[in-house]
Amino acid sequence: MPVVLRSALLLIWCAASAAAQPLTIAAASDLQAALPVVAERFEQETGRKVTVAFGSSGNFYAQIRNGAPFDLFLSADVDYPRRLENAGGAEPGSLVEYARGRIVLWTRRDSGINLAGGLKTLADAKVRRIAVANPEHAPYGRAAVAAMQAEGVYTAVRGKLVMGENISQAAQFAESGSADVGIIALSLALTPALKSSGSYIDLPDNLYPPIQQAAVVVATSRHKDLARQFIETLKTPAVVRVLQSFGFAPPAPAGR
Repeated sequence: MPVVLRSALLLIWCAASAAAQPLTIAAASDLQAALPVVAERFEQETGRKVTVAFGSSGNFYAQIRNGAPFDLFLSADVDYPRRLENAGGAEPGSLVEYARGRIVLWTRRDSGINLAGGLKTLADAKVRRIAVANPEHAPYGRAAVAAMQAEGVYTAVRGKLVMGENISQAAQFAESGSADVGIIALSLALTPALKSSGSYIDLPDNLYPPIQQAAVVVATSRHKDLARQFIETLKTPAVVRVLQSFGFAPPAPAGR
């Protein structure tokens, strides 16, 4: 076989091989219900497969810094993507805020706990364990701590806290009864399992810093164009509406 023909076939094979590889996304666990819907739309529109791993944003930040082979990072806050970009671990200029998260106070319907008092309820003797995400690496955990501090209950109840590795695990603790209440993401409280087994109250936005969620293309990605295309999809009105249906607010306007 002529060398030129072999080279051409090799290029075609490499291109086909790259096209067959999925777009890999590291995503905050509050997206467990919403992101599969968005990913399915993207797959239908592009014909490209998407695989998603869910976990805490801080852990994914550390993994990507250590070479984890993700194409895209969807964080539960904007800080980790910014830090990744500043450290050279993300494509410059690819960072986009795609949503704002919200926290709620949730309990099982059979817990006998009345949430009408809001976070003051946490000081009640009936509340023995409170599930939150670990604030050391989970943005929702930091928001929960900030809200408790703003309400003046944190010092009194900190001994009751049960830390989940991420917000999804915190919700599991509350749902299973391992904790009496949980401060969890609204997006998780709206999932069928938690909606049917429990009740929640919204926590006022002024009790905690905005949970500005952001996406960024990983610098080592082999599919940067596809990753950028996914980010552009997140900004479309149709996907914004999908995220809103799962409890996310639109991102704050630029400059705010």
